Amino acid sequence: MKLYDYILSPSCYKVRLLAALTGTQLTLRPVDFHPGGEHLSPALLALNPAGSIPILEDGELVLTESSAMLVYIAAKAAPEWLGSGDPAESAQIQQWLSFSHRLTASLGGARLVEMLLRPGDLAALQASGVKALRELEAALAVQRMKGDIFLTGSKPTVADIACFPYVALAPDGSIALDPYPSIRLWLRAVRALDGFIEMPGIHRLHELKPEPAKETA
Repeated sequence: MKLYDYILSPSCYKVRLLAALTGTQLTLRPVDFHPGGEHLSPALLALNPAGSIPILEDGELVLTESSAMLVYIAAKAAPEWLGSGDPAESAQIQQWLSFSHRLTASLGGARLVEMLLRPGDLAALQASGVKALRELEAALAVQRMKGDIFLTGSKPTVADIACFPYVALAPDGSIALDPYPSIRLWLRAVRALDGFIEMPGIHRLHELKPEPAKETA
C-alpha cells in the first residue's frame, strides 16, 4: 500500500498509526502540503479531485477518506479492530467514525488557523471544538463507569484511532485538555498500545507526566 503522506497531518497520522498497530507495511510518499501546496497539483488532483490528503493506493484501489482507509487496513490485516461484529457495536463504531469528521473540522480547523495561519474564524472553531470535546468526555465517562476505557468497549477499535489524533493535538489550536479527565485517560490508553508510533506533538506514554492519582482510581 502507498500512502500519500504529510508528517504534520493528523489525518495522515491516524492511517500510519493503525498500520503500525496492525503490522501493515506502508510505502510513504511525502507530499509538500505546506508551504508547497502539492496536494493541489494536477497529479494529485487526478487521484483525489477534492484536493485533500491522505490518499491510499493499493493496486487499482484508491481511497481518499481516512476513515475508509482505517476500515480497509483493519479488514485486511486485523479484523478485531472492527469490533466484535455485534450490530450495536458496529453501529457505534460507524457513529464515532462520523464524529471524527467533526473533530477534524473543529479542532483541526483551529489548529490550521493557529499553526499554518490559514484563514478562519478561530473563536467559532474553538467553540465547536469545545462542544465536541464535551460530548466525547461525557461518553468516555460513561465508559469508565462501566469499567471500559475505549470508545466502544474494553478493546480499541478503528473508532479510537479515528478520533485520537485531533483530540491529542487540540492544544495546537489553543484548546486545553485539562478540563477533561476521561479524555486524558483515554489518550493515555491509546498511547500505551503495543506498536504505538509518534507524530510531532504526540509523544509516547513514558514521556507524559503522570495523571493525578484521584483521576486514575
